[in-house]
Amino acid sequence: MKTKIYFCTILLSGIFFAGCSSQEKSESTDAKKQAQETTTEVNNEPEKDLAESDTKLQLMENGKIGKYLTDAEGMALYYFAKDQPNTSNCNSDCLENWPAFYSEDFAVPEGFNKEDFGTITRPDTGEKQTTYKGYPLYYFVNDGASGDVKGQGVKDVWFIVNSETKFTQ
Repeated sequence: MKTKIYFCTILLSGIFFAGCSSQEKSESTDAKKQAQETTTEVNNEPEKDLAESDTKLQLMENGKIGKYLTDAEGMALYYFAKDQPNTSNCNSDCLENWPAFYSEDFAVPEGFNKEDFGTITRPDTGEKQTTYKGYPLYYFVNDGASGDVKGQGVKDVWFIVNSETKFTQ
């Protein structure tokens, strides 16, 4: 009888310690996994910031209008023929339909000169807006997806931008 009690005590002790050991491993594994996720999140943030600051404008092509300038997501960029160099004449209601484009730092596609791009501060909103050869750049609200160029030629004053764009005054 003493042998059975002794055997059961050792068996139960072994099961107890084994259970504690696997629980510690599980907790340890969970802690390691959480630490890795935290490290991954921290490490991804600088990469994300780098990608945002390394924005690249693109040159896309449409069968009807040819090549045109877009932002990094493929959204067309337009100019307003009524603007003047370094001055936007698109205000209030106009800006609701033609939001200003602004990017602080970006690369330009082949055929464009980085020095042709600049920045103005809009007197009506105080916000910055990117310019091409002095003319402010805009999006069109009806362009809902990459590759849309629904703003081209609207009211004969809104046009896409490409490397051959000539501005008249």
